[in-house]
Amino acid sequence: MYRKLHITVDRTRLKSRYESLKRSMEAIDEGKNLVIFPEGGIITKKDPVMAEFKDGAFRIAIEKQIAIVPVTIPYNWIILPPDEFLLRWHPLKVIFHEPIETAGLTLKDTEMLKQKLFAIIDDELKRQLQNEN
Repeated sequence: MYRKLHITVDRTRLKSRYESLKRSMEAIDEGKNLVIFPEGGIITKKDPVMAEFKDGAFRIAIEKQIAIVPVTIPYNWIILPPDEFLLRWHPLKVIFHEPIETAGLTLKDTEMLKQKLFAIIDDELKRQLQNEN
């Protein structure tokens, strides 16, 4: 079941990164939706600090000319601690932002698209944490 639902990637292996990109594009061609965590993991132990986004999700969206829906999960770092395999209980909140269209963008726009989505999610994350305090 896990293999049918997940496209895994070993970020240390170039071949694995290529294969996951290829499988993701095939999934899009099959009409499937993808959920991608472009930061590649949770890197913080306290209040979350987002990691720089990787290119893969944005390359896929641009090459396939499909919209990206940014999602902010403010308490993910509490529910899924970075150094543990155990889940912790915490009320879950998921914020879906307006879709960002990629129609007309080229791979030259990858960095701009990454920065735009990063800002949307990071601003919302900071707003949510500020409202909690």
